[in-house]
Amino acid sequence: MTEPNEPNGTNEADEQQIAEAFGAAAHITLAPGPREIPEAAPTPDDEWTLPEGRAWVYLANSKHGLAKPVIIGDGFNTGPSELDFSWEILERGPYPFISELRQRGYDVVLLGFDERSASILDNAKVVRSAVLEAIARRIGDHPLTVGGFSMGGLVARYALAKMEHEKIDHQTALYFSFDSPHRGAWIPIALQSFAHYIRRLNAAFSNQMNSPAARQLLWQHISEWDDTPETDKQRIEFLAELERVGGWPMRPKKIGVANGVRSGVGNGIAPGERAFRGKGLAITGTHLYTQPAGNDQLVAQLRVVTLRKPQIRTSGMPEIDGAPGGTLEGFGILADELNKIPAFIGLGSEAEIREHCFVPAVSAVALRDIDTHEKLYDPFPEDSEDSDLDEYLCSTHNEGHTLVTEELCTWIMARLP
Repeated sequence: MTEPNEPNGTNEADEQQIAEAFGAAAHITLAPGPREIPEAAPTPDDEWTLPEGRAWVYLANSKHGLAKPVIIGDGFNTGPSELDFSWEILERGPYPFISELRQRGYDVVLLGFDERSASILDNAKVVRSAVLEAIARRIGDHPLTVGGFSMGGLVARYALAKMEHEKIDHQTALYFSFDSPHRGAWIPIALQSFAHYIRRLNAAFSNQMNSPAARQLLWQHISEWDDTPETDKQRIEFLAELERVGGWPMRPKKIGVANGVRSGVGNGIAPGERAFRGKGLAITGTHLYTQPAGNDQLVAQLRVVTLRKPQIRTSGMPEIDGAPGGTLEGFGILADELNKIPAFIGLGSEAEIREHCFVPAVSAVALRDIDTHEKLYDPFPEDSEDSDLDEYLCSTHNEGHTLVTEELCTWIMARLP
């Protein structure tokens, strides 16, 4: 960035005022689910304190105790997992997944992490502890179901695989993932560059993008606003460690669902379109674009506080924002949070396109990598031997990432032990 006291720019006091307002009003982190504080969840029947996390237990029958555990790992965000948010997504959305599980006689164990953006390898300790705790507390010998939503599916996958590698009996008959990025997730380079560009005003967004979990999950990552996109070293190391323990748990049946379609039909988001623009005086000149293919393609022009307007360009990327898959309102979340800041600060913004593909369908069903247009968009059958999963189901429509629908949830429940 240029110096704040350059001609016709803002002075240091102005920038300090913006930073204070930014920090007080905006909480820019990218994750699905409600942005406002939801209604409180019902009190759990039990709560387990685990190393680096906890579990909230909702029994099917409180008189009978824990009998048929279904352990569900939380997804990617920042800070500690919050029961109220998990309950809102799993129970108060399009389909009441928790209630339906309990009505079928299953005990729901919701796993929370002390830090959702921590390394997947570290948060796997929470799953491991929960599995052992469930075995110790269980009445009878009904096998476990263990899985998770989004990142939680990867955490559970690694935890079970490592337990098998260490010859620890996890007594799990079914592993499931719900729109988990087995072959990588995607946050537009435009959004990542903006996150790092505003770091000195508000570091939360940049910190999330540079967190261990983000580096491990994202197919392409940048650490600074002007970096060249690449597969982060932490992702390479995570994949190597996953492979070291076998890649997947072998004992349980492995199933997964995707919030995207298998027909190859995209979500309708065109490449190279302006998705976000700054409107306030302090941000006018910022334009973020959906990802185009080709070389030297403009994905962002950045201007916040100072006069300089650097451009961000990419080469060799597929048109991934419009790919079939679970979507995230990344551009929309950014605009909404900036618009919470008082207008006189000058950070008013507009999301002309709110969402983008976050977990491509081929990634959620562990079928193909996501580095080319063909891999992202070519249709695939209901059952493919190329998938690492034993069974998978894709949604009828491209929809929000981890949207809890009757279509996907009833399919999972039909396969529970």
